[in-house]
Amino acid sequence: MTIDWKKQAQDYREQYLQDLKELIAIPSVRDDEHKTDEYPLGEGPAKALDKFLSFGKRDGFITKNIDNLVGYIEYGSGDQTFAMQSHADVMPAGDGWETEPFVMTEKDGSVFGRGTSDDKGPGLAAYYGLRMLKDNGIKPNMKIRLIIGTDEESDWTGMKHYFDVEPQPTLGFSPDAEFPLINGEKGNAAYETTFGHTNGQAYTLKHFDSGIRTNMVPGNATALVETDNNEQFVDAFTDFLDKTPLSGDIKATGEGIAVHLIGKQAHAMAPENGINAGTYLAAFLNQFDFEGDAKNFIAFIADYLHDDTRAHKIGANYTDQIMGELTMNVGIMKFDFQNGGMVNTNFRYPKGTDNDQILKQLAEVADKFGGHVKQISHMVPHYVDPQDPIVKTLLNVYEEQTGATDVKPEVVGGGTYARMMKRGVAFGALFPGTQDTMHQANEFQPIDDLLKAMAIYGQSIYELTAK
Repeated sequence: MTIDWKKQAQDYREQYLQDLKELIAIPSVRDDEHKTDEYPLGEGPAKALDKFLSFGKRDGFITKNIDNLVGYIEYGSGDQTFAMQSHADVMPAGDGWETEPFVMTEKDGSVFGRGTSDDKGPGLAAYYGLRMLKDNGIKPNMKIRLIIGTDEESDWTGMKHYFDVEPQPTLGFSPDAEFPLINGEKGNAAYETTFGHTNGQAYTLKHFDSGIRTNMVPGNATALVETDNNEQFVDAFTDFLDKTPLSGDIKATGEGIAVHLIGKQAHAMAPENGINAGTYLAAFLNQFDFEGDAKNFIAFIADYLHDDTRAHKIGANYTDQIMGELTMNVGIMKFDFQNGGMVNTNFRYPKGTDNDQILKQLAEVADKFGGHVKQISHMVPHYVDPQDPIVKTLLNVYEEQTGATDVKPEVVGGGTYARMMKRGVAFGALFPGTQDTMHQANEFQPIDDLLKAMAIYGQSIYELTAK
């Protein structure tokens, strides 16, 4: 059968955008504070999952919601299962938006809104790729499932639950990264370093707060400092702003001097693309005579974590010829004079080093400051042989649809659901040359890119399951 995949994608354009608009309107951020038996991750993720599944029901697919944690849209039958793994949850919006983050806005040929790029837009494009087979009467030779998780941005609770209660897929891809194709994902380890709450008198750190997620570079940081040297402190902050790429403000309050720094959010897989407001704030505070645990908290960040995304200062740096460099993101930093301090670090590491070595290096440094380190999550590196038929087939489709030549698979620091399948790869939907705004303010995706991805997904599913 000959199908004009690009024309079919264009035919779906208006309905696709309407469906995406409805998905973006759901603020599907994990919300443990308001979780219930019905909504174990909060109402938003479950509502977004239900909306996704409603499209499948509308279009005549088999659908299943598994405990409001994960669900799937199914087509075809067979002993083998081809899976596409997407997610309906999103990162918190954060500050700095020029449009409403949960109102999809079309502007200059692109759609703006939280989830347009990560991962509602691409996941919905994969769904419409699946629709192409059904609408053209194509019967696949295996079962196809679009599996939708609700917790990819945190602990993968939903997708882990799927793999606990459903059979392991045979092969598949996750539309949650970039083209042409990702066949390797670095290991992903997160650690929490805690400090006590003692302080000094000349300078008292009453409060420090930066970051909302492990896998985001913090774009904002605030601190409340009590000191008798107000004028000196304010002058130093003004001088600091003149010498750094951040903006900010400072003001006296009844409780002390409130400091605010504004950096740039970015995805933790490439922390060098952001400007970490939290570590910069620690670097500023480190010039003053804080004492006790407050001083240790500040100095640990400023001396060993600030401006070092490759972890040279703690001795954990490592490079593998195939998988590249280890990266480190300092995602969450908090301190208050009653409860003490906490620093959350996230490492993306290649084969050749491991979780134990990173933990050892981090703990040795933290110990110098009276800090105590514990691991909070860990996933080992994932790699699929470039000669595997799924890699070769998807790259061939990409070349045919885009006209690109001699494309090669790549390894990244990001973690996608694809790593849960032995023969799983990440495949789109960010095209080379398109700005990556995942986890950032003003997240967007060009509409033509999403439709092009839809055509690629449609042909790819056909080539791998029906041809």
